[in-house]
Amino acid sequence: MLDNVGIIVSKGYQDRAEKINQCICEITGENKNYLIDFVNPRFSNGESKVVIKESVRNKNIFILADVGNYSCSYSLYGNENHMSPDDHFMDIVRIISAMCGKARNITVIMPLLYASRQHRRKGRESLDCAMALRYIESLGVNNVITFDVHDPEIQNTIPYGSLDSLFPIYSILSAFIPDKKDEISKDKMIVISPDSGAMERSRKYASLLNLELGLFYKRRDYTNVVDGKNPILQHEYIGPDVKNKNILIVDDMLSSGESVIDIANNLKARGCAKVYIVTTFGFFTAGTALFDKLHSEGVIEKIYSTNASYLNPELKGKKWFKEVDISPILAELIVALGNNSSISKLMDPADKLKELLNTLK
Repeated sequence: MLDNVGIIVSKGYQDRAEKINQCICEITGENKNYLIDFVNPRFSNGESKVVIKESVRNKNIFILADVGNYSCSYSLYGNENHMSPDDHFMDIVRIISAMCGKARNITVIMPLLYASRQHRRKGRESLDCAMALRYIESLGVNNVITFDVHDPEIQNTIPYGSLDSLFPIYSILSAFIPDKKDEISKDKMIVISPDSGAMERSRKYASLLNLELGLFYKRRDYTNVVDGKNPILQHEYIGPDVKNKNILIVDDMLSSGESVIDIANNLKARGCAKVYIVTTFGFFTAGTALFDKLHSEGVIEKIYSTNASYLNPELKGKKWFKEVDISPILAELIVALGNNSSISKLMDPADKLKELLNTLK
């Protein structure tokens, strides 16, 4: 049973809403629609509002939001304007405001945490992520759920609130292991961390799969800033010999792909066999043409990315790409929190991982 639960799916996650509702029904054994009807119209000058069309009084409300869905658009003075993360975040605020404080609990599930790349200050910089979390907490949000947050220490921003970050390791390995079962062994594969920041995540994969671990260190030019970041001068490798070994590169997000492409080329120059990449967020901000080329040249074999945030539809037709669906995890989260149960087994799905890893024996 799942009583007094309502799900409000903001613009950007609506394409996955029915699948999540279906997964919830499969878990609970009920045939019920948990999705709350609302509209989010915009005026011709770009201003917006939210109107909720049914009661939320005394309900546990879950707001699902994809702040990275750049495919959403609206008319602005007659021109098509694509929604930015800022636009999506303000829609979350509007949804909270439209509930008028009548909900029993509010949980915001933001798989891609808003402004998570601007999580700490270097000099006179804004603290966008921290400010956003403090803001929605002040509006009455009880819980924030995200995936693979860029810096877990951001939870210190709301010490009296709840910010949980889940690693979709089980979902990714459930897709990767059946595909490459014969290639996963200590004498055939090495896990590579693309930088020191991804080391903990990569160590987890290496430990689970019983593989050796290597690391690339980024040497940056700290005298220049290009597109908001210091350019990478060189990637330096530390780790076991990769010659004739298959490589599994593990990262939280693939943005333009510049860094991971440089690493893949470096590894191929060292004589590695195949290069696989697993990531939580596949943005492909510079398009996919270069990845098509690299795949055809045998530099990159396959990329596995979750659909936690928007994936360009053209990716689904690529031989080198595989989508990992996290709808079941989102459904399990909602059911657990809706029943006021622990989510510790979702945070660390040890039993499910053990069962999955037994297939490698």
